[in-house]
Amino acid sequence: MTIDPTKMSCAEFQAYLPELIGSGVDASTHPHIQNCELCRALLADLETIAEAARQLLPIVDPPEDLWTHIESAIKSEDGEADLSSTKVAPSAN
Repeated sequence: MTIDPTKMSCAEFQAYLPELIGSGVDASTHPHIQNCELCRALLADLETIAEAARQLLPIVDPPEDLWTHIESAIKSEDGEADLSSTKVAPSAN
């Protein structure tokens, strides 16, 4: 980004915010946030929403045999596709 972070407008900062959050950097340390109460409040609201979303559905580890089931299903579908392509058309007698 070529914009001086200390001179960003709110619109410029808010357009940059998804990239900033996605990078894993602590957005609260950004120079614009340090000087802008409006964007500080927006970031606080977004953090509250994100935390609430994480609590909606707990993180569950998949069963250890999940990949085995997926692989088996794929192989089964591949086998059915192979069989369907080798079927002989009925004769026109």
